[in-house]
Amino acid sequence: MPVTVGVIANPASGRDIRRLVSGASVFDNAEKGRMIYRLLVGLGAAGVERVLLMPATAGVGDSLERNLRAHRTDPTPPRLPDLEVLDLPLQDGPEDSAAATEMMVAAGVSAIVVLGGDGTHRIVAGHCGDTPLCALSTGTNNAFPQVREATIAGLATGFYATGQVPPDLALRQETLLTVRVDGATPREELALVDVALSTDPWIGTRALWRAETISEIIVAFAQPGAVGLSGTAALVDPLPRGSGEALYLRLTDPATAPLVIHAPLAPGLIAPVGVVEWRRIAPGEAVSLEGCLGCLALDGEREIELTPADRATVHLRRDGPRTIDIDAIMTHAAYHGFLRAVAAGR
Repeated sequence: MPVTVGVIANPASGRDIRRLVSGASVFDNAEKGRMIYRLLVGLGAAGVERVLLMPATAGVGDSLERNLRAHRTDPTPPRLPDLEVLDLPLQDGPEDSAAATEMMVAAGVSAIVVLGGDGTHRIVAGHCGDTPLCALSTGTNNAFPQVREATIAGLATGFYATGQVPPDLALRQETLLTVRVDGATPREELALVDVALSTDPWIGTRALWRAETISEIIVAFAQPGAVGLSGTAALVDPLPRGSGEALYLRLTDPATAPLVIHAPLAPGLIAPVGVVEWRRIAPGEAVSLEGCLGCLALDGEREIELTPADRATVHLRRDGPRTIDIDAIMTHAAYHGFLRAVAAGR
């Protein structure tokens, strides 16, 4: 069976309402198409033979095809893997990423490269099982995926997929938050970065950006260099990724809060946030949000509308998705000369 990698690119990532209410920029779909091409170059150079691609729409596919046409006219083109587009009718929603992930896992891909924001990665992580993810950021307030050059991401993913780098060096085990809502319509969801309780009664435009509507936050990690809720929590108590703990914060009006932080809630948006309580959470420890009227936001987006009869419980788990550690793999590749060539006669 040929060494195969899956690629999922969300055409809607990087295009939410924060472009209108803050200084966030639009992540162009033409650039996503170029990123996929550069990813193919890296995968091919590492020895990957086949790529399964979620159907690319909204300008992503057109951009990719332009790059592939230019590749075919290059007198000395780089080797690319065979590209196969999944036979998947699109619904133009998160169900597309979920269905594509399940198809790729069933096809036996060695890894899945995801181009999207925290929300896209949350969907894929819920369906990928043990298949590792290479998480590339093309969204807004991203803490889980990385901003990386796609060529290098392709090389790193390819070196892992072809067995040139052992899993214990190449992969990082992530934590995640599970959310269970008990009430009239019980449901369970997961979050990779944060869970927040918003006083907004409706899901609406989904994205969170107004601090005054957020009453409680739980983050799986708190990065001081991040924008959004992970970065907000980090200004109170930095918590490294993979530490094995989570962090809980209860917020209040900054005018009466014992602690006020000026948090970067979105690109170009820094706002005062009042904090009345914070504490760390151990794996398996339950955090209950009871009698809530509002919305639960998962990874920065409102997803679940609550009634006063609902009871929401959040747990930290250590068995989150496995992710490609690009720096670790490329360091290993450099030390072992994966990309070196010896000149003739030497």
